[in-house]
Amino acid sequence: MRQIILDTETTGLEWKKGNRVVEIGCVELLERRPSGRTYHQYINPQRDFEQGAAEVTGLSLDFLSDKPLFADIADEFLAFVDGAELIIHNAAFDIGFLDYELSLLGERYGRMRDRVQVEDSLLLARQRFPGQRNSLDALCKRLGVDNAHRQLHGALLDAQLLCDVYLNLTAGQREIGFGGMDEPGQATTSVVQVFTTVAAGPRPRVQPSAEELAAHEARLAKLRKKAGGQCLWDDPEALLEAAAV
Repeated sequence: MRQIILDTETTGLEWKKGNRVVEIGCVELLERRPSGRTYHQYINPQRDFEQGAAEVTGLSLDFLSDKPLFADIADEFLAFVDGAELIIHNAAFDIGFLDYELSLLGERYGRMRDRVQVEDSLLLARQRFPGQRNSLDALCKRLGVDNAHRQLHGALLDAQLLCDVYLNLTAGQREIGFGGMDEPGQATTSVVQVFTTVAAGPRPRVQPSAEELAAHEARLAKLRKKAGGQCLWDDPEALLEAAAV
């Protein structure tokens, strides 16, 4: 499974007003692990920033004046993301801008969703934390991701932060409830247990009490509700029999 965490910076909030992409940052995940490959590019937008946009990014037209145009980097960028699942916070914003940039190059480039799948981490966060603030900064604080060095918006830095947020947000251990993972700001450590060889013999069997079984079933019921009615470890045949009753 190949995923790309992606973020862009732009000259303003709406591509429909002619605003352009000025920076792209990407982090590659293979099987949910950072591969070490990233993509980062500043882009000359050939237009001025909207009021306040430059202050958010810390970029200026003077800095971007000698950077390549989007047309110059389009093929390189698309080669990096082609066939991957893009993880984007507020995906409609970034995809809208990238589709606009591609449209300026001609029909042969098509649209981003012709090339990639898109997962919106903002929608995932809203499902998990309904009614709460789910900006990238808010999620970093809630999930214990260090963003103290984020003074300005930068595409690669934000993609790296979103990578940590996304992996925490979608970690299966959080749903199961191992080790206090739901505590905001709590660091986690890996524990390695070493077992010594013991003499062969009958293995002890522990019989759970009625209270333990009830607590176990109550926990499964909560997981089924979150998963839409079924846990991965439920017996499919038993579920079919129960549904037929």
